[in-house]
Amino acid sequence: MKAAELFVKALENEGVEYIFGIPGEENLDVMDALLDSRIRFITTRHEQGAAFMADVYGRLTGRAGVCMATLGPGATNLITGVADANMDHAPLVAIAGQASTRRLHKESHQVLDLEAMFLPITKYSTRIVSPEVIPEIIRKAFKVAQTEKTGACFIEFPENIAEMSVDDTPLRVKNATSPEPASEHIERAAELISNAKNPIILAGNGVVRSAAAEALAAFAENLNIPVANTFMAKGVIPFRHTMALGSVGLQSNDYVNTGFANADVIICIGYDMVEYHPYLWHPSRDRTLIHIDTTHAEVDAYYSVLVAVVGNINHSLNRIAALASPHQGRALRTLRNSLIEDMNQHKEDVEFPVKPQKIIWDLRTAMDLEDIVICDVGAHKMWMSRMFRCEYPNTCIISNGFASMGIAVPGAIAAKLAHPERRVVAVTGDAGFLMNSQEIETAMRLKVAVVILIWNDASYGLIEWKQQNQFGRKSHVDFTNPDFVQYAKSFGAEGVRIEHTEQLMPALKAALDRNTVTVIDCPVDYRENLKLTAKLGQLTNPD
Repeated sequence: MKAAELFVKALENEGVEYIFGIPGEENLDVMDALLDSRIRFITTRHEQGAAFMADVYGRLTGRAGVCMATLGPGATNLITGVADANMDHAPLVAIAGQASTRRLHKESHQVLDLEAMFLPITKYSTRIVSPEVIPEIIRKAFKVAQTEKTGACFIEFPENIAEMSVDDTPLRVKNATSPEPASEHIERAAELISNAKNPIILAGNGVVRSAAAEALAAFAENLNIPVANTFMAKGVIPFRHTMALGSVGLQSNDYVNTGFANADVIICIGYDMVEYHPYLWHPSRDRTLIHIDTTHAEVDAYYSVLVAVVGNINHSLNRIAALASPHQGRALRTLRNSLIEDMNQHKEDVEFPVKPQKIIWDLRTAMDLEDIVICDVGAHKMWMSRMFRCEYPNTCIISNGFASMGIAVPGAIAAKLAHPERRVVAVTGDAGFLMNSQEIETAMRLKVAVVILIWNDASYGLIEWKQQNQFGRKSHVDFTNPDFVQYAKSFGAEGVRIEHTEQLMPALKAALDRNTVTVIDCPVDYRENLKLTAKLGQLTNPD
């Protein structure tokens, strides 16, 4: 068989359902081999959209999402989505065609050293130099991508190698499993927790990746320890849970309001430093830190761990809970209660343009608890991260490690492909929407029904927020938008413009019930941004 055919068989062997990408001259043989494959190739309108789709698919399923491009500009267009997946620890395998190996040693049309280019933004980057290594490279890429901490891998496939003949078969799939935590570390952690006066849990996205949300909730309840979660771990403990404090990471006073300032023992579970830097919640550098994760802790001056329990998070939590004495104090619920008060305060608000709190109230009310929101990056993300209540993990996907604009629309398509039984909403600003809005055509062609809710302020709102907060004036953030309703209709999608606040809830409910793409253009009153900053303190989120 051709090397390209073996390549596709190896992808099938890994259980690949979809490849998101764009055909090109240097991946002709792979594209032809896919015609005889059970893998579904999703033709996108931009390689960045393809990478974001693979990113979100990987984060939702735990299986590596796959994206593919041709050489040169096709491959470089993948970079943002690949970097996002790697920094947010979403399993992803990116593939790019390449020119013949006979011209890689010299200046040549569209040729870049892609292996070197992807090396800093992936866990593993390689070039296929002979057909015989294909089974090993595919197996390694998927194993590395799907092993904690999960992330992105890259494979460069030169066109002349793809044409060669080979007689081989894929390798047996066996993914790595997390080891059992050491007994002495379990015992030490249980001792520290038992003797703590004011312990608190900081839960991160690693809990989601390890499917340990139920174990975390039981751990917190049995030991009576409150839980603050990062933006990327929303829903990892249900918001209604008696120990849930809410999502942290927006501003400086989270340190005080959530209880970190008074905590003597901070238990970090599945926590990744890119989610919420420890200098924001551990500025004193004098508290006892317990690290519970599948891998060892990152080195940081503000994250000096006294004991690390490394291994299967479910087993670690269950074994510590069996040995530790329950905490006797009461959970400090200042942040959670203030969020509830703020949300309830605006549920009947009818001022127009619509306040962020009202948009979130109506969206949360219109959606089922297991429906999925893909949140883009911008001022709306600050509000959604903090105030959108989640009862289940992976129901609000937020890019927070790399924090790239443009993820919401392609991400929503991938979410619907991964979970066709759930309804999916892309929450985006007007700026982020137009960065990948071309993928509406992809959704319409695939008959994928998603709702795109645009928070429209004709500005780079988050940057304006920070400019006003720091300098008292704005600089070069304003722009004009097209008619989003007509824009949506030009794709054959539905378009709705919110012209008064009472229209939003019925528009959301109708859109969620439609079997097509609906774009909702909702003017937002971002005067609330500076009010929030004044109320809560300095905005500290780095993106």
